[in-house]
Amino acid sequence: MKNILFTGAAGYIGSCSAYTFLKNTSCNVYVIDNLSSGFIENIRFLESKFSDRIHFINLDLDDTCALESLLKANKFDCVVHFAASLIVPESVINPLLYYSNNTKNTLNLISLCIESNINKFIFSSTAAVYGEPKILPVKEDSALSPINPYGASKMMSEMILRDASIAYKDFNFVALRYFNVAGALSDSDFEKKSGLGQRNKNATHLIKVACECAVGKRESISIFGDDYDTKDGSCIRDYIHIDDLASAHLSAYEFLDTHKKSDVFNVGYGNGYSVKEVIEIVKEVSGVDFKVVQSVRREGDPAKLISDNTKILKETSWKPKYNDLKLIAKSAYLWECALKDENA
Repeated sequence: MKNILFTGAAGYIGSCSAYTFLKNTSCNVYVIDNLSSGFIENIRFLESKFSDRIHFINLDLDDTCALESLLKANKFDCVVHFAASLIVPESVINPLLYYSNNTKNTLNLISLCIESNINKFIFSSTAAVYGEPKILPVKEDSALSPINPYGASKMMSEMILRDASIAYKDFNFVALRYFNVAGALSDSDFEKKSGLGQRNKNATHLIKVACECAVGKRESISIFGDDYDTKDGSCIRDYIHIDDLASAHLSAYEFLDTHKKSDVFNVGYGNGYSVKEVIEIVKEVSGVDFKVVQSVRREGDPAKLISDNTKILKETSWKPKYNDLKLIAKSAYLWECALKDENA
């Protein structure tokens, strides 16, 4: 039975991806996370479903000695790397944190993988590496020109992976450039408050924040800028359901297993929705007309980001199932209702 190491999988995307691996393969999953932004509840859910195949280690990637010991003690077939800081406005204010936690820690992890003969690496990247693309939808071979330190830190990590794969012929990676993810795991049982979804301590993702407004956790939601060159003046993004993003990681693993080569893939649906449109959809599915406040632009926000997903559809086994923004918003809202009951 193969062992796979997930970093940062006490978080939203990582825990859902770990669930997908555990559900669809016979592998053992080892999760390392320092719980600085992840949640032990996500680990407990995984343990409740797959107690004999999930192993959690509270470990910081900065602890190189402990990480090295872990990698050498276990014959990991692959590393799936989620651990990172990921709030764009924060990266503008505190860029050194992002270059340290995202780029430096990734460099150290890659080095240890090569030393330990771990030759498959799946990297959690981002559409933020593109910055303000001139042509939309954006393709993988488009110029990389991030406009914030978060995107830059991920771009640098991709470059390290690329160069490492050239220098070390057996080492291969897939970098998945995420677009905006939302929703709750389709296997979640909202009535029993059981499942996986976003548990951010200080959420910034649009659908998550809008749903928090719908359940009364927040008084209002802000639209940051209404003067962008878009159809209604607000930013446009490509939204993807968490189940489809999680399954893309399994497809990436299968790609590495089959092709034994490195590549980069966009993970999105290729549909663009404005901030104002998304807020209206959340109001519709929740039935709540919450307060919306117009605010100034945030630093580091591109006007439009829409994926071209042709490559991942053509070259991997990935087949998205939930390309429906109302469905995404509804699952996010039901998850938020369950969280509210859980914390009542």
